[in-house]
Amino acid sequence: MLISSETPIIAAVLLVAFAILGWGFYRARPFGKLGILAWLQSVVLMAPWLVFFGLFAAGIYINIAGVLLLLVLSTGIYIFLGRQLRQAGQDAILQQRANQRLAEEALTNAKTPENETPVVVAEVKLETITIPEEDLNKIKGIFGIDTFFATETIPYQQGVIFKGNLRGDAEEVHNRLTKSLQERLGEQYRLFLVENTDEKPVMIVLPSRNDPRPMQLPQKVFAVILLIATIATNLEAAGLLLNFDLFANPSRISEALPIGLGIFTILITHEIGHWVLAKKHQVSLTWPFFLPAVQIGSFGAITRFQSLLPNRKALFDIALAGPAFGGIISLIMLVIGLLLSHPGSLFQLPNSFFQGSILVGSLARVVLGSALQQPLVSLHPLVIIGWLGLVITALNLMPAGQLDGGRIVQAIYGRKTARRATIATLVVLALVSLGNTLAFYWAIVIFFLQREGERPSLNEITEPDDARAALGLLALFLMISTLLPLTPSLAGKLGIG
Repeated sequence: MLISSETPIIAAVLLVAFAILGWGFYRARPFGKLGILAWLQSVVLMAPWLVFFGLFAAGIYINIAGVLLLLVLSTGIYIFLGRQLRQAGQDAILQQRANQRLAEEALTNAKTPENETPVVVAEVKLETITIPEEDLNKIKGIFGIDTFFATETIPYQQGVIFKGNLRGDAEEVHNRLTKSLQERLGEQYRLFLVENTDEKPVMIVLPSRNDPRPMQLPQKVFAVILLIATIATNLEAAGLLLNFDLFANPSRISEALPIGLGIFTILITHEIGHWVLAKKHQVSLTWPFFLPAVQIGSFGAITRFQSLLPNRKALFDIALAGPAFGGIISLIMLVIGLLLSHPGSLFQLPNSFFQGSILVGSLARVVLGSALQQPLVSLHPLVIIGWLGLVITALNLMPAGQLDGGRIVQAIYGRKTARRATIATLVVLALVSLGNTLAFYWAIVIFFLQREGERPSLNEITEPDDARAALGLLALFLMISTLLPLTPSLAGKLGIG
């Protein structure tokens, strides 16, 4: 019996997928019913894509109706599990409140003037702390035995660090203390809940004058210049796809305009996604700094935060929204373009063109079928626009620095894992760039502009829920399937080429 050379690759992919699901189950078990339901949601969310690519790799093709059926079933089960999760969460909250009330009553009954425990704060020289003594005393007053039991005060930059013991849920405690701080001192200070170097929670209070600054006029002018340059490179990329140089033949701009506008529409949709979720979380964003690129029209855009993030959930939501909006529009364009493709379409490309992406190649095989075995494949322009949009989205989903993918990894797994992911991504890009100039340019962009992680949120302790973690894994999975090419032998076995 002969074993295909792709069998180890398929086995490795399946092993990684099941390892991720097993790791998720391990994390979910300590949370009981709530954790298991959240884990099942992640399984349901990943299942259609695992089934689709697994069967595809095995040579079993599901038509477009089958793909839609898988997605509809997955969505229905996901919604059902979500209702069960909310109901179980309400029951858990009621039980937690009852236990908390009993504990408070027991504490009140046991507390007497003789045995009352004061908040102990280590003695420090106030002259080393830049916060006025009156303000510092008010800040100390927000802590308590039922929220954060402060044991030591340490000067830190223009503020202070409070070491101690966190009493209760991190998110609830941080919200209570933040509200109390605002009632005492207004908007003069910001309260951060982060992990110390020993991985224990600490409170950091910094003056609000350290908040991110809004964009200045020179930055806005630079953003407009980059926008104009990106429009130009979108049109130039469209011209190159149509086999002419627009810069050398500006009179043919009308021919390049539809494709150029299509690419730019995906870029704008991506930024709208960021803006919508940022507005939901009351976070301010800078204007996007678009990155022009002749090869694909643009590398996307750099968008900074102009205000502090409330928590890691907000970081995740804002980071994922852009690729979700832009990626969905790109995928819709790609599928519609494949459905509209017919002999005589505008583009005739070699069948090897579809070996450049597992995702695009598999979708094209499902929709176009045996047409991919022809030397030249006729394609509607929407296929090209959708594919470029998916590539731009996938590049921004790379888990590095302040890219959308890097922010997603930081939100789910923390800053240490995000730094390691950034280094690994740069190493991979450096290796790939030996034979791919696009990877080389993108590695330079990441290294010089985006390699640093995002600044900590106000509540850095509370992790996003498992449903968000599952969405993040799905986004990274689709990023890999977009950028990873099919091997020639596997593509031939699947009828591509």
